[in-house]
Amino acid sequence: MAAAGDGWAAAREKFRSARALSSVESRKDPATEPFRSKYAARALLEEVKQLLSGAEEGGDAVRRAVLEYELGVNHADTEELSAGEEHLLRCTRLLEPQRLSRRCVALYIQAQNNLGILWSERDEIQTAQTYLESAEALYHQYMKENGNPPLDPSEHFMDEEEQLTDQERSKRFEKAYTHTLYYLAQVYQHLEMIEKAAQYCHTTLKRQLEFSGYYPVEWALNAATLSQYYLSKQCFMEARHCLAAANVIFSQAGQVPSAEDNETEQDQQDLRQRKAEIARCWIKYCLNLLQSARKLLEDNIGELDLDRQLELKAQRKKEEDEKENGRKKAVLFVTSDICDSVLAMEEKVSCVYPLDFQEAREIFLVGQNYVQEAKEFFQVDGYVTDHIEIVQDHSALFKVLAFFEEDYERRCKMHKRRVDMLEPLYADLNPQYYLLISRQLQFELADTYYEMMDLKVAIGNRLEELDTHTIKKINSLAQLAIKYYELFLDSLRNPDKVFPEELEEDVLRPAMVAKFHIARLYGKLITSDGKKQLENMQTSLEYYTFLVDYCEKYPDAVHAVETELELSKEMVGLLPTRMERLRAKLCPFI
Repeated sequence: MAAAGDGWAAAREKFRSARALSSVESRKDPATEPFRSKYAARALLEEVKQLLSGAEEGGDAVRRAVLEYELGVNHADTEELSAGEEHLLRCTRLLEPQRLSRRCVALYIQAQNNLGILWSERDEIQTAQTYLESAEALYHQYMKENGNPPLDPSEHFMDEEEQLTDQERSKRFEKAYTHTLYYLAQVYQHLEMIEKAAQYCHTTLKRQLEFSGYYPVEWALNAATLSQYYLSKQCFMEARHCLAAANVIFSQAGQVPSAEDNETEQDQQDLRQRKAEIARCWIKYCLNLLQSARKLLEDNIGELDLDRQLELKAQRKKEEDEKENGRKKAVLFVTSDICDSVLAMEEKVSCVYPLDFQEAREIFLVGQNYVQEAKEFFQVDGYVTDHIEIVQDHSALFKVLAFFEEDYERRCKMHKRRVDMLEPLYADLNPQYYLLISRQLQFELADTYYEMMDLKVAIGNRLEELDTHTIKKINSLAQLAIKYYELFLDSLRNPDKVFPEELEEDVLRPAMVAKFHIARLYGKLITSDGKKQLENMQTSLEYYTFLVDYCEKYPDAVHAVETELELSKEMVGLLPTRMERLRAKLCPFI
């Protein structure tokens, strides 16, 4: 493959210098001239092209293709996409007749990868898909028909004694194919082919570990993100495995020397942020596992179904072992050096549905630890939205843990913890800038007080006679729930304080539930004053009537509040009679 003469030696030297300028020197370019080294590299590549332009033999055709490829990538790097495309297409045209040969296949696949990236940057995702799928198909065809490690593109500008070993060739070829899969995962994500995107992401991550071609932080973040796909499919074992692997690989980040020996404060900040982002994925894991268990265990009024609990415990004992062993094979990111660490990380949290308070609490505590970790970075000062979302997840962890708690007093205390973490956030929030979050907090606080009031009523029902303290507590909780529901409903009013005639789809159910709950809360207020009781019943009737009238006027709303509507109709029928009886009792001679 060696070529005679000084021309070849000069071409080879200039080619090497161009690659060094592009990959190494360009990192040091000043912000005022970000492409200085890239432009210098381009000039050298053009000189090499001139030196080779007289040659006509096949080997030089491949070398010319290498140069077109390097020029294509160079132009793409300097944001000149049209020129980049032109060079890359010239590269593929030169290689087309022998694209399946050992000398050309790696270069052809890399050219197609880069055409895929280039079209992605133009937001022409389907064109990108065509190039990348073509690269994928070519890899499979080559491996089936030939399978020998192909030449790396750089070898076309090396002397024979410098050629790479087959092992190194194979490593580089597999890395190029891993890039194909990585970009395809992103393309499928853009095209909302979520299942396929997840499958390609998973394969990419496995291959990156296998061939040691990854940046720990990026790998960990991608694995943590993939866990969220598995969560959406209720595949908790796979989700946990992705997160455990993410933690283990992320811990390598501090051990891997960076390009610069002295890490900047910004690098440290980025590292802390990524760690917090992985922690947030763990929070979602714990929360989803607990919430899915609740759905399995709750009866038709949202309480723990004890028969179902016993049935599921018996079933789990039988299934557990065989199921886990069967599924593990498909998912593992196992290379011998991280296997033990990942398994140790997995053992810290269950991946099966918790069926009682003790099991639920263990998952809750893991989630709560990750809440603290995430909040260390995402502080309210500077990250308002992120911080509030994390606190809302913390509140949701308490809410779902309370479901497993049989003792009503302790359950009430858990809801009180939710109020204590949410109220200060709401108080400091400017609804003008954070309207959506403000509404979420209003509704959640209202719902939490509503649940606490229901629990206090249930505790009171067990007493022979309601004492003053319990009555005060029930009334106070009911009033606070009403206050926050009313604040939520007020936030829907226009600048003239008028409530919308027709509600937007995204607030329809919450607004109707708020109206329904307020109606019910006025019915729960305890007073010995008959007149006050009558007023409360009248207010209650007005809210129930709103629900019934609205659904008559807008029948499309019925699907959002079927249960509430049925009960509202019932109350609209019953309340006037009850009010008449009370009036008669208050004024017997009228």
